[in-house]
Amino acid sequence: MRRPNGLAREAIRFKPASFAGTFLALLMSALIVSACGILLETSLRASVPPERYAAAPVVAAADQNEYVVTGSGEDLEKEATPLPDTARMDAGLAAKAAEAPGAAAAVADFTFPVHAPGAGAGSGARELHVPGGVLTAHGWGAHTFTGTSLTAGSAPREGEVVLDAGTARAARAVVGDTVVLETAAGRQDFRVAGVAEAGPRETARDSGDAGATTWFADAQAPSLAGHPGKADAVVVLAEKGTGADALADAVKKALAGSGVLVHTGDGRGAVEDPGLGYAKVTLFGIGGSFGGIAAIVAVFTAAGTVALSVGQRARSFALLRAIGATPRQVRRAVASEALLVAPLAGIVGCLPGIGLAHWWFGQLQDRGAVPHAVDLHVSGLPLLAAVVMGLLTALGAGWTAGRRPARIKPGQALSEASVERLRPGPVRTLLGLAALVGGAILTGVSARSSGDDAAGAALGVVMLFMLAVGLLGPLVARLCAGLFGLPLRGAGPAAGLAAANSRANARRLASAITPIVLAVAFSSTLVFMHTSESHAADKQLRAGITADHVVTDPAGLPVDAATRAARAPGVQAAVGLLNTQVLVPTGSGEFKSLLGAATQGVTGSGAELAKVQDLDVREGSLDRLGTGRIAIDRTLAASAGAGVGDRLPLHLPDGTEAAPEIVAVYGRGLGVATVTMDRASLAGHVTSGFDSTLLVRGGSEKSLAALGEVTDASGYATEQNRDAKLGAWMNNTMAAVLGGFAAVAAVNTLVMTVLDRRPELGALRLVGATRRQVMTMLRWEALLVSAVGLALGSAIAAATLIPMMNGVTGDAPYVPRAMYGALTAAVGGLALLAVALPARGALRRRS
Repeated sequence: MRRPNGLAREAIRFKPASFAGTFLALLMSALIVSACGILLETSLRASVPPERYAAAPVVAAADQNEYVVTGSGEDLEKEATPLPDTARMDAGLAAKAAEAPGAAAAVADFTFPVHAPGAGAGSGARELHVPGGVLTAHGWGAHTFTGTSLTAGSAPREGEVVLDAGTARAARAVVGDTVVLETAAGRQDFRVAGVAEAGPRETARDSGDAGATTWFADAQAPSLAGHPGKADAVVVLAEKGTGADALADAVKKALAGSGVLVHTGDGRGAVEDPGLGYAKVTLFGIGGSFGGIAAIVAVFTAAGTVALSVGQRARSFALLRAIGATPRQVRRAVASEALLVAPLAGIVGCLPGIGLAHWWFGQLQDRGAVPHAVDLHVSGLPLLAAVVMGLLTALGAGWTAGRRPARIKPGQALSEASVERLRPGPVRTLLGLAALVGGAILTGVSARSSGDDAAGAALGVVMLFMLAVGLLGPLVARLCAGLFGLPLRGAGPAAGLAAANSRANARRLASAITPIVLAVAFSSTLVFMHTSESHAADKQLRAGITADHVVTDPAGLPVDAATRAARAPGVQAAVGLLNTQVLVPTGSGEFKSLLGAATQGVTGSGAELAKVQDLDVREGSLDRLGTGRIAIDRTLAASAGAGVGDRLPLHLPDGTEAAPEIVAVYGRGLGVATVTMDRASLAGHVTSGFDSTLLVRGGSEKSLAALGEVTDASGYATEQNRDAKLGAWMNNTMAAVLGGFAAVAAVNTLVMTVLDRRPELGALRLVGATRRQVMTMLRWEALLVSAVGLALGSAIAAATLIPMMNGVTGDAPYVPRAMYGALTAAVGGLALLAVALPARGALRRRS
């Protein structure tokens, strides 16, 4: 008898179709695991090289993360959450940093937006022509590390400004002229003290364009930025001969106890580009959270394909046992097959996996989710993990599938190879029932939860029900074949034979429907979760905006927009909104987390807000809205366990802790804002102090046109839906990756199943069946497989989405008919093609 590895080689030689299917399944598994692994590694290693701070060896800045601490002692864990806005430090610390040994100078740095009012500049003032009407402002001290130099005039003093050369040239402004600028401190006249050529390090990151820039006196810049006494960072320059590490250590000692962090190297880039923190979270969500799910699905699917391949050769193993092969030799033969196929499949699969990671990463950069300065990190670690995972999957699945034919007596093995076992083993049945019960319990938990708690429980529902389908596959397949086969019995001999075949070969049917269930369940959950949330948000937004006019400007509205609108003829109410985000602690114990809550800061009273917005107040009243008093959405109230009269601990956009009183709970937070608070409470805690939206009751569109783009509630809602396209794209992409993988696995399994049935198809031809009759039978079987897979997948998606959407939106899931119809057509079409094409080839060779 041949050695086990010789048997493996011969098996591959004489059963190429079966091993080709296994190879493809393991290849696809390596593809998806390697791509997600690369994105996960990038999230952990991502950095941004400094540009503006490139000439400064050391930069001190406040920590841009808020932390949730769980456990204690050795189990202590700190989970970082990026702050919604920039956390600032005491500008007075620059003097302390300057005293550090080896420091030549320490400069407090400020960056904030400034508006040029254009036609509203007034008589005697130069009108600045700036694209978008927005300039980037800094303190003049920044010229020491950016290379900016004066070409005319002098450094600015209080009430003065230095313009960049391009802006001054376009406005024909010279030293001594007056310009009008709007800052967080209001509209103000400034004397042009000088004109400067922006240094090479003042270029805008990601674009390479200098942009319109202004510089103010360092003493006045914090007040104009809206953050008196605060600086974005302190830049420390080194004396000649002082190294960056030595200077950093000295600065740390000088600033000890202040809570600020000292950065060198690429850490300086993270200070100047706050988008890096959110980019890491996004990449970790894809590579870690989604990647974990994808890896489980990949292993699950690949294991099923390997098990099918081994199961199709049960008769061969039985014959080997009959001619004297020992159980150990059979097991070694199966292991040798895995060792021959899995490593090569994994290596080949990593190549398109790298391509998928590059494409995915590039799309995220193009959509602004990841800064262009961040590079994709590709190392051998995620590729090795993908290959090893595929190998272990093949070994584990092969061992499990080959265990029984290797263990039982040769005669019994031959008998079982001829007639399919009706029931799975007792251990598998018990595990399947446990998964089914667990999924039902989690469905109830999800139904009683709200917000993120409902979404978190829903993920477990999908996984447990999918595990139940995989473990109880033969039983589920036999039951569904009997149920769905009833209509086929009256559809002719071919359809009746298809139904009988499906009932008699439940294991084969289970192998075919499991990948389809997987594809439908996960794709439907991801896609329809987003459509449901978007539909509910749009519905709430359209019902919530009762204003006649909505004024917006991407760069921010004029500081006095609400006042000017209120003076317009016929205007009954004008309320400005500043849109931002706060962090709210939720959960307890090991489940504590910080929830990002969309927030609107209201310029005006709660009574005025009620004239332009209908938040659907469920408890309390908006009349008391003001300093230290907020209103929140019902889902946040449930997640935080708070209600009217309670104080809600939260972190303002820059991380400042607050505990305002809840005066109202409302129901339209998904479409409008989760938290509503007065505008004054946000002052000094956001980078841009300009309102983003103005809601106006009464008046005319013409009278408001000077303030920004004017639309109605419907137009505003449509525009807000466009802004949510990144979330839609990410969900659809994940659904396409996961659903596409499962679809390929389903096609692969169906092709393997058909090719393995060539003797059966030949027997049907020998007893008188025509090629057309055989093909008709196979098409009915394909439709039965797709119908069962679609029904089970849809049922799992419904069991996931219904309780989750009830907790998140309060409505039933929204499933667009066209999208579900396309999904149904795709499932049916793929099943028909996967069966018809190999069957035609098999019948042609038999003819």
